[in-house]
Amino acid sequence: METLLKIGEQFAFDGIVEEIKPLGEGLINETFFVTTKGEAPNYILQQKNKNIFTDIPAMMENIYKVTTHLKEKIAEQGGDVLREALTVTPTKDGKLYYKDENGEYWAACLFIEDTVTYHVADSPELAEQGGKGIGKFQAMLADMKEPLADILPGFHNMRYRFNQWDEVLKRDAVNRKSQVEKEIAWIESRREEMLNFWAKAESGEIPTRITHNDTKISNILFDKQGNVLCIIDLDTVLSSICLNDYGDAIRSYTNAGMEDDENLDNVYLKMDIFEGYTKGYLSEAIKFLTPAEIDNMAFSAKYITFEQMLRFLMDYIDGDNYYKVKNETHNLVRTRAQYKLLLSIEENYSAMCDTIQKLISQMK
Repeated sequence: METLLKIGEQFAFDGIVEEIKPLGEGLINETFFVTTKGEAPNYILQQKNKNIFTDIPAMMENIYKVTTHLKEKIAEQGGDVLREALTVTPTKDGKLYYKDENGEYWAACLFIEDTVTYHVADSPELAEQGGKGIGKFQAMLADMKEPLADILPGFHNMRYRFNQWDEVLKRDAVNRKSQVEKEIAWIESRREEMLNFWAKAESGEIPTRITHNDTKISNILFDKQGNVLCIIDLDTVLSSICLNDYGDAIRSYTNAGMEDDENLDNVYLKMDIFEGYTKGYLSEAIKFLTPAEIDNMAFSAKYITFEQMLRFLMDYIDGDNYYKVKNETHNLVRTRAQYKLLLSIEENYSAMCDTIQKLISQMK
């Protein structure tokens, strides 16, 4: 078996590697911190999850295309290309990844020093900065013409999800369907409106753009002054509708509780965080958003929250094959928490739409 140091030796790091040690507790990839001797920069080394990302060479090509485009934009704006965008570090033979003797894939990037990360947006001001970061990321990529590989087929595609759902219900692999008739009804009662929204993406009414697809605040690096510096974790970049990024950010930023909160009283949409994020997002995204995108912003929060609820319940009915679970009811707890958040979004929907229009009018 190859050691971490042996794997590290495959990459074109500046300087001599001193140590490679685990970093954080990633849910998907295994991440390591590479320390080099002297004044040389440090790096991040990752073992990519080939079970979730089935075409890692294509994924790395996507990342390289996106970061190259971002660096061109940052340079034009007089920014720091090594701090404001990820820098992919190739192998010594020029590849974007290394495949080890066990068939595992590894990739590396430059470590960006002196940064701050957050796991929760606990103030409207921080949420605004997060929204500004994703809005700017999308704005810089809005004119990118390079095609990206579809590394996650069906991702956020409601027609695809409902086909999966119907198959799971029909299969009822572990005989759980009869226990969740109420929860199944939650899904079915919203089937039509969710498919109607996705039809706007299929028809091109809502345009396809380059999107991040995992817009939680922990995927943004901030500088020590609290300003957005760099968007990270680009494994999921692909061509989709930008409202998926916005909707998923609203789902994760504004929830007063946890994604798997057992106390549903904790779970509701925080409107001040919603307004903060939306203000920041629109301050950058208004440059490229079409009227159809603006009109559907609030609904995208419903859509993504519904999709996540559907996926949790689908995994529960199918025997917990996709998401890591702590116990046999974990996915059901997640389902109910997402449903509570969805209800709160639905209750606040008119106010959300009004807030978006108010912010846009202030920016004109």
